Amino acid sequence: MSEQDPNHPQHSKDPIHSDQPLKPSGSADPLDRHNPRDPSAPFDPLDPTGPRDSLDAATEATEATRTLQGLSTELTARVPRLLEAMRSVGTGLELHSTLDRICETAAELAHSRYAAIGVVDEEGKGLSDFVTYGVSDEVANRIGRRPDGHRGLLGALIHDPRPLRLADLTADPRFSGFPPGHPPMRTFLGVPIRVQGEIFGNLYLAEKVDGGEFNDYDLHMVRVLATEAGIAIGNARLYEAARQRERWIDGSVAVTTALLSGGDADDALSVVAEQARHLAGSAAGIVLLPAEDGGLEIVAVSADDPSASLGVIIPAHSPVVARLLSGEAVFIDDSATDSRMITRLADRFGPSMMLPLHSGGRVLGALATPRARGGRPFTETERTLATQFASQAALALMMAEAQRDRERLAVYEDRDRIARDLHDLVIQRLFATGMMLESAQRRSDVPEVQTGVGRAVDELDVTIQEIRTAIFALQQEPAEAPSGLRTRVLREINMAAVPLGFKPSHRFLGPVDSLVGELTGKNLIAALREALSNAFRHAGAARIDVVVDATATLPDGRDAVRLSVADDGVGIPPGGRRSGLRNLARRAESLGGASWFGPGIGEDGAGTTVVWQAPL
Repeated sequence: MSEQDPNHPQHSKDPIHSDQPLKPSGSADPLDRHNPRDPSAPFDPLDPTGPRDSLDAATEATEATRTLQGLSTELTARVPRLLEAMRSVGTGLELHSTLDRICETAAELAHSRYAAIGVVDEEGKGLSDFVTYGVSDEVANRIGRRPDGHRGLLGALIHDPRPLRLADLTADPRFSGFPPGHPPMRTFLGVPIRVQGEIFGNLYLAEKVDGGEFNDYDLHMVRVLATEAGIAIGNARLYEAARQRERWIDGSVAVTTALLSGGDADDALSVVAEQARHLAGSAAGIVLLPAEDGGLEIVAVSADDPSASLGVIIPAHSPVVARLLSGEAVFIDDSATDSRMITRLADRFGPSMMLPLHSGGRVLGALATPRARGGRPFTETERTLATQFASQAALALMMAEAQRDRERLAVYEDRDRIARDLHDLVIQRLFATGMMLESAQRRSDVPEVQTGVGRAVDELDVTIQEIRTAIFALQQEPAEAPSGLRTRVLREINMAAVPLGFKPSHRFLGPVDSLVGELTGKNLIAALREALSNAFRHAGAARIDVVVDATATLPDGRDAVRLSVADDGVGIPPGGRRSGLRNLARRAESLGGASWFGPGIGEDGAGTTVVWQAPL
């Protein structure tokens, strides 16, 4: 505390500099009466820190009403405003709006030009939030970063949470100066705010409107208001915690539903990233999976510019990767300055949570939710909820993987059955038919008939060879590492031929293998799979044409690859679902491309043509 002149009338009975209860000046003050249940303790109906808990509500109200008759004129005039302020502070349940309302109410009650609430962080060493009143947005932007409470008067009140009143805060030895652009302030009043007995933060007032100093009455009223504010903040925090848990639970349900809906795995991972970003209030949601050469690869991003992050690999030698793959969560205070963050993306972010996606002793990947530089740190509650969300997402990923394995096994079994039927039934019948035709050819004396039958037998032989080739292809396992985009496109087409009952036609334009990069190729294959799946499930098509054009250009002139999947089916009904088409559009837009649909290749434009393109 700053030293004051003991002869100065303003501070001769200053409750800030003594251990006595707060009271206005005067000898005949009814607040000097003692609690009948504790004669040694002063009774003050306006002091919530006094021993009023020993009285029941009715007795306390009676005592408070009786004592008002002896209050000074100034204090009596302020009581209605205090009661109205307490009523105003207690309305509403949203935490930040409650803090705004407390600042405004305190400023009006004490006739202060400026007010602020500094929320103490979980470690009790600094400020996690700073809410102001009286400072315009223009001034706040000019000041820049808000105080962190590690130094100066604000820091002193954190470490010594007692009321503090100063006639000139700049003269206090703990004052560390104002940042550039800060409005001038002289008079100061600070009061701690306690929530359920623990320090929540401090309420600060500066600059009396009339140019005077804060007096005993101001301090007394603000202390009462701070106690009521603690109750309101406690209620708001409970409400906010319940709402926060509800949002994370809803997000987990959405992720589980998306992963188990049987859709594309990459789209499901995008849902995980989107939900994590929304729930954590972060600048991005990032899903990472183990890379082929070690490390973790970013496979799904929800951010304003996802293309800048997709495909980035965090190398195996990163300390963060080692901890994540061992199942440990990593919490970063500032990604831009933490030595463990070694990728170029770290410079863009501040506080970050990096959580392993592990379930059943197996680490499937990781989930990252970084906030923008200068963002507030994640609270312990947010860390706990995010960790639980990551565990739920990992469990859903394992269940979705098991479901896809079952579906894949069913497809393999179906392919084996088709291969057996082709070999045991179709080829045998064709072979028997060929022998019958050869016998008829030998018995015929007409040259034209012999020639025609001979050509038919040759066509049967070619057909038998093609069927045998198809049987061989059905019995092969998909290659783990396809040699190029062309091979992967052909594989998807052959896979789709089984449920369709016919093989879609295909055409390649340009050197697709050499021009199309790995990331774009991976998304093109996913788009092709989605389009063929939609055609099989909804179109009822008898013909499908697939074109991959690596010589296309975007409207802005950039080189691009364009995928077209056209059918002659029933088309897209006006009220039909568009989730698959939205997935295609989102995938293309993440790469800087686009996707749309139009008329098909049936008669009079019947059917649908889906176009997907991305820059090379």
